[in-house]
Amino acid sequence: MQHPYVQMNGITKRYPGALALDNVSFSVVRGEVHCLLGENGAGKSTLMKILCGAIEKDEGTITNDGSFVSINSPLDAQRLGIGSVYQDFKLVHELTAAENIFLGHEPRASAPGFIDFDEMHRRSRTLIQQLGEEIDTHSRVAHLSTAQRQMVEIAKALSRNVRLLILDEPTASLTERETQNLFRVLRRLKADGVSVVYISHRLEEVFEIGDRITVLRDGKHIVTCFTREADKATLIRWMVGRELEQEFPPAQLTRGEELLRVENLSSEAVHDVSFTLCRGEILGFAGLIGAGRTEVARLLFGADEIAGGKILLKGTQIHPRSPQEAIACGIGLLTEDRNNQGLFLHMNVRENISASSSEVFSNRLGFVNSENEQRAANQVVAQLRVKTPSIETGVGSLSGGNRQKVVLARWLATQCRVLIFDEPTVGIDVGVKFEIYQLIQKLAGDGIGIIMISSDLQELLGIATRVVVMCEGSIAGVLDRTEATQEKILHLATRFESRQQRDS
Repeated sequence: MQHPYVQMNGITKRYPGALALDNVSFSVVRGEVHCLLGENGAGKSTLMKILCGAIEKDEGTITNDGSFVSINSPLDAQRLGIGSVYQDFKLVHELTAAENIFLGHEPRASAPGFIDFDEMHRRSRTLIQQLGEEIDTHSRVAHLSTAQRQMVEIAKALSRNVRLLILDEPTASLTERETQNLFRVLRRLKADGVSVVYISHRLEEVFEIGDRITVLRDGKHIVTCFTREADKATLIRWMVGRELEQEFPPAQLTRGEELLRVENLSSEAVHDVSFTLCRGEILGFAGLIGAGRTEVARLLFGADEIAGGKILLKGTQIHPRSPQEAIACGIGLLTEDRNNQGLFLHMNVRENISASSSEVFSNRLGFVNSENEQRAANQVVAQLRVKTPSIETGVGSLSGGNRQKVVLARWLATQCRVLIFDEPTVGIDVGVKFEIYQLIQKLAGDGIGIIMISSDLQELLGIATRVVVMCEGSIAGVLDRTEATQEKILHLATRFESRQQRDS
């Protein structure tokens, strides 16, 4: 082992009523990818926020190249060459890529108070080219893809001479091709002596890119080892504290009568999409990012305008022109971006659960019956095993998995007949994933029609009864559970692209 570039010893962090970190030690050597694993609430984010200067530790020491350092602010971390790229990018969408990269430390022109924009773009192009990318530095971030925004974030960190880069769930919204490109960039950074802390719930990525692994559980350090010394089952046991006998619940679903029929559904983004959904079915939607999966969900939920086609619910045509109308018809949507689009983070658990069904708890005069609201919230919290001190707890303080359960609780309160899950397990640890799968299967078993959009092919293969594969806004094929494989899904998901390449 090399001498640690950064060493954290005996780190402890207390919050009122909770011990977030308990005497945790963690180290990173130069030019390594160190994977930090653990369930939601294990303490990963707290530990990294201490390293980034976002929060202060209560006990412990930090050394940089063998010298004790104090990191009391993000500026202290930047001075030490520590940078981070969070899952929700910290970019200003209305600024250009170059302006984001050098935000706060813009190159100065010879005239006092002026920015040298030519120099800014030149340096930005150099940084992006070092990452092997081609991005127009004059483009506004709002017009860039998710993968391009991530590269802007990494270039932003490199512009401050980062020597330790922290990546939090970096592939959550990337395609397989974009993920492999990110790994290529990380290997290049490693070769340049940059260290990387890689936080992810996708264990297969850990074995592909990681050099060492540290596992936290309940705020405690469990183990640090070389990647070659572990396997997936062992990692899961370390993370959850028990053997997880299987990754997916056994399939025991029987398709019932037709519940939803979609005929030639079209908009600016999708073209002539047709499919059926039956009671007791989990209908998976696969495809590359931009294939039109989320756009179909938004059309069904009344969030986007329908240009053509029909939607029939139990044989009756419906016309959802807004989410309110879709909810009234019995259709619910759990969005991929649960924090910004699925939850009211400034409100408590009870208020989030009743937000879409206030009329159920209201009297004739429109006043909410608090007793009924509290009773219903407590009932669904217990049913879904939401880990929260009470229904009056702010939802923003909950872990990712429990936030997802609160979103689901809201839709259960509306008594939906069709539930659409868009990337339901992004950012959720393996133990809670299994619970989410069980909940989805139980809902389907209770007769609710489930549409499940996922970029995780193993997830779709493990839980869906059928898989609809989309490509470039159209349905490329539908595979039954008995015939679906990862290879078949990928073949259908890329067939239009392959055809275009042949034609050119």
